[in-house]
Amino acid sequence: MTVVALLRQRLRRDWLQLTLWILGTAALAATAVSGVESSYGSLQDRQEVLAAVMANPVIMLFRGLPSGAEREAFTLFLIFPFLAMMAAFMSSFLAVRHTRAEEEIGRAELVSATPAGRTAPTSATIVHGLLANLILAALVALVYVASGFAVAGSLIAGAAAGAVGVVFLGVGLVAAQLMRTSRGANSLSVWVLIATFVLCGLGNALGTPSADLQRIESSWLTWLSPFGWAENARPFADDAWWPVILCLGVGIVLIVAAAALQPLRDVGESFIAQRPGRLVGPASLSSPLGLVWRLSRGALVGWCVGGLLTGLLSTSLASVVNDLGTDIPALQDVLTALSENGTLEEGMVVIFFLIVGVLAACAAVQTVARARQEETHGTAELLLSAPVGRVRWLAGYLVMAVAGVIAVCASAVFGAWAGTLREGETDLVGDALVAGLGQAVAASVFIAVTALVFVVAPRLTIPVAWALVLVALLLGLFAPLFDLPDAVADLSPFTAAPTIDDGAFDAKGLWWLLAATGVVGAAALVLMRRRPLATTG
Repeated sequence: MTVVALLRQRLRRDWLQLTLWILGTAALAATAVSGVESSYGSLQDRQEVLAAVMANPVIMLFRGLPSGAEREAFTLFLIFPFLAMMAAFMSSFLAVRHTRAEEEIGRAELVSATPAGRTAPTSATIVHGLLANLILAALVALVYVASGFAVAGSLIAGAAAGAVGVVFLGVGLVAAQLMRTSRGANSLSVWVLIATFVLCGLGNALGTPSADLQRIESSWLTWLSPFGWAENARPFADDAWWPVILCLGVGIVLIVAAAALQPLRDVGESFIAQRPGRLVGPASLSSPLGLVWRLSRGALVGWCVGGLLTGLLSTSLASVVNDLGTDIPALQDVLTALSENGTLEEGMVVIFFLIVGVLAACAAVQTVARARQEETHGTAELLLSAPVGRVRWLAGYLVMAVAGVIAVCASAVFGAWAGTLREGETDLVGDALVAGLGQAVAASVFIAVTALVFVVAPRLTIPVAWALVLVALLLGLFAPLFDLPDAVADLSPFTAAPTIDDGAFDAKGLWWLLAATGVVGAAALVLMRRRPLATTG
């Protein structure tokens, strides 16, 4: 009964968030169906797209595993990785929110003092997460059945997305046991998610195309990722259940491991201890900006590493694209046709640097949102009791966020340059530099917007800021699929960022991005002057 009571409390607390996550995932699945029907209505269209995909395997870093040109399988190829990613984000955040975050604010200790003890809250969180993924899987399957897709494939598609969510429910629970703070646990979960997502994409990109260029057999890298397991269920093609069962099995193992680790530590403690601070602080901590650097440097270094690797892939994989068709005559013909336009390598750089922009935006949001965390934890109040004004305090986070965005994009440009050394494609460095500067401008918009939300509606800072990044990413990647007008697609800063188009500079939305950043950022600083502290979460 205690677990039931705690489960009801979690459902009351999370009903809005889970509704948005689950309905948003189902809506994404439904929109993909209509998008394929309107944009790729004929079998020939879909066959030509898949042939082009085989010629440019980089596309598979951001799409699924090709399993044929039939309408159902083609739809899953375009959208499934993002359905699984939505389930993964929902589940990992849910796990950390009801475990490590509860310990961090002291609520878990109060609950542990009741007859619930220490195990009932974790059990309620596990049931909560499993129910959320079950509903998500059911709605995705229902969307496809209602769209006229085969029932068996629809069930496997929904189950595969939900199974990835179960894996990351386990990842979040384990991260909550390992890390001392909810911020650290969420960061660890997100990095596992990003790493496994990229591993899956690379495994698909390096796979073996079929002779008719309609299907790819994944390489071994794909089997290191739960996204890869789920994609290899191949709904509407092979309809294999065993990869889904593999996902569920790994998720259960992680959940059991987290439950076994919990009794081995004290409430509020972790297996990875925080590094003890110095007896005497360095001189850099005498200013608000120095303190923000101290709080943010670890995360910013991680985002820069991600930018470096993404930039490296943007140019170093050019040789993979050009060499892929050596043993496949039909694929060689497609490569030759694409190469005549002279835009294939440029397109690769643009696609990869869109991801760099997302990484930079994430670094920016995380840095500015740290101000909200400091406020709710009470440490901001102590700082502001010293001769430090509110505007100066917030400005420190904005300056550090700008520096983080520049560092991530600069790391990506450096990685792109390093990727050209072996192949000698030095012309791509200029393309990467333009794309990097453009994405830095795009990511800066999220600095200003996050700051404004923090000032005007503090409690919404974290959910709104991260939701805006996700919406901008979806618009950037899926606007062509959904056949949306360019004006709608360019509402995403990542899409509106300046870039290189057929060797020429295209400013696109540069000026409105700069104007929006300046105006919104200035408004946040002006409004901060009279804003009281909002210390409640």
